[in-house]
Amino acid sequence: MRSVRGTTSNPKVTHFGNSESVSHIPTILVFDSGLGGLTVLREIVRARPDARYVYAADDAFFPYGQHSEDAIVARVVPVIGELIAAHAPDLVVIACNTASTLVMGHLRRAWPVPFVGTVPAIKPACARSVSKRVSVLGTSGTVKREYTRTLIADFAGGCDVTLVGSADLASMAEAELGGGSIDDADLLAEIAPCFVDRGAAGRTDTVVLACTHYPLLLARFMALAPWPVTWIDPAPAIARRVVELLGPGDATATAPAAQMLFTSGRPHAMAAALAPFFGAAAVHHA
Repeated sequence: MRSVRGTTSNPKVTHFGNSESVSHIPTILVFDSGLGGLTVLREIVRARPDARYVYAADDAFFPYGQHSEDAIVARVVPVIGELIAAHAPDLVVIACNTASTLVMGHLRRAWPVPFVGTVPAIKPACARSVSKRVSVLGTSGTVKREYTRTLIADFAGGCDVTLVGSADLASMAEAELGGGSIDDADLLAEIAPCFVDRGAAGRTDTVVLACTHYPLLLARFMALAPWPVTWIDPAPAIARRVVELLGPGDATATAPAAQMLFTSGRPHAMAAALAPFFGAAAVHHA
């Protein structure tokens, strides 16, 4: 993995009488298998625009759904260790459902830095569902994982939960972000199983986006849906958790330089498309 430490900006100095105190600018590391975690980064940046960001995409191992659970653990844990050593983050966000359900325990045992994971938002989805018909749209691995079924058992609260796994949506999302053309029929075929109509017993009214790539396609999902539903994106809740752990920060501060790196070391031609996810920060690519 080729990684380069991001540009360090000067700390803010606040004057109190004859003394000075230097307020710390936190570094937040956001990690995903690819570009889906940018949807999480976007919400965190809105909540903490004053922080310094490092976004790491493990494109050399993307998509994670093609690998076994043991292989993902063996891959992600040391990669996160390298990133922590290189960038000394104050907090790490694992913006990937697959990785979060497998490696959080390993990471928390290995490093004292706070970790925030991403898990299917089944509890809030079932709490807000009126029809008590909820679908979870995730990767094939996420919907098969025992962790997801345990969330349903613990938090579904009497909801009828339909699990829908896709092997292709994450790649479709990255292709569309890069300017590719994804056919409506192909997208509809992926999301159609989420829409369950049981007649008088009710129909699906809430869909959990259980992969951080999927909000990249949300506008398309909404246009193609056979009827309106509430789409649950976990990113706002993750951003709130980051603020709980680090504090609210300074919304008026100038955004420090951010860094985006890819584990493959390959150059990426989507800089213009990716920059808006970082807010006002200048982005250095590595």
